[in-house]
Amino acid sequence: MVLSKNRVEIGDSGLLEFVSDHEDEACVRNCAEFAFSLTAILLAISLTILCPDGLAETQMVLVTTGSTMPEPLYVLWGDEYHKMHPETQLRYLAVGTSESANRVLSGTGGDLGGGDAPIPEKQLKKAAHAAVELPTVLVGIAVFYNVPGSTTSIRLSGPVLANIYLGKTTSWSDPEIARLNPDGKLPDLPIKVLHRTDGKGSNYIFSDFLSKLSPEFRAKVGKNVSPKWPVGAAFSRCEDLLANAAKTSGAIGYVELRCGEKSGLSIARIRNAAGEFVKPSTKSISDAALAMESKITDDFRVSLTNAPGKESYPIVSFTWFYVPVHPQDRQRSHAVNEYLSWVYASGQEIAQAQGYAPLPPSVLQKVRAKVAALH
Repeated sequence: MVLSKNRVEIGDSGLLEFVSDHEDEACVRNCAEFAFSLTAILLAISLTILCPDGLAETQMVLVTTGSTMPEPLYVLWGDEYHKMHPETQLRYLAVGTSESANRVLSGTGGDLGGGDAPIPEKQLKKAAHAAVELPTVLVGIAVFYNVPGSTTSIRLSGPVLANIYLGKTTSWSDPEIARLNPDGKLPDLPIKVLHRTDGKGSNYIFSDFLSKLSPEFRAKVGKNVSPKWPVGAAFSRCEDLLANAAKTSGAIGYVELRCGEKSGLSIARIRNAAGEFVKPSTKSISDAALAMESKITDDFRVSLTNAPGKESYPIVSFTWFYVPVHPQDRQRSHAVNEYLSWVYASGQEIAQAQGYAPLPPSVLQKVRAKVAALH
């Protein structure tokens, strides 16, 4: 092992970050876990701040791991909550959906976790530390593309998207795409497929939608946070995927709507269950959840993709908090519950102001009841 290739640095956020060019994946993973654990320890140590009079003031620092998709909102929530509750600070570590779930269920995930996919049932049952899943806001996965000469928003369907991501449809002039877009001739341009790396919640939502509309995709790729894409280039960050799409003629990719809105790329209209071609928006995302409201159970483990309704955008999901059921520290658990109570009150108003689609009223009521039961 060459130790000089692995190091822990202070990142731009002020938190410890693991940096490596080592080729041993097990080594990299173990050292990264050490860096995360050390970060949590140092944050806990930082609870004591000296006051001018020499006395100590106690301050709680809650550590949350989670996906990159809702990171801007969760960081804003933390900042706003701290303004109202100076005794509590929140630090968000964006490690991805799959990694956050693994850490929470193993008891190494900080005080709270989060992701854009429900934790697999088998993983929940085998976990050393139980957790409940609470939806926070609604998200929509938008399909962005770079097709020079296209003057109107390109229309796509689940089956056509599945064939693109299976590598079967390779040109923008393909007859199946042409049939969906009779009003505009698309160029004979190769399709450049872009997708996310393993462990991402956006993978789960997008592959869930494609699996519902294409039996072949369901059989060959399936619904997963880490699909085995047969074609395409992978990107860890949505910003990197969008940057590549912007400079690649013929590119197509999927990211959370708010991440890509300022990219300047075009957004496809996707055919929904009612046969309508709909663009993602706060309203069309909300309409999808409202159309599924009666099917949302008390555990919130429900798929919202391909929802009924003429106005529903079809690639929609919750993003969830993963909350430890039996935390080891009662004081920290109480602080987490106080924060969650705020999230499902003032936090929801902040989310709406930032352009996120709100939870349906009946779902919000169920979530508040679940949070109250955690006390």
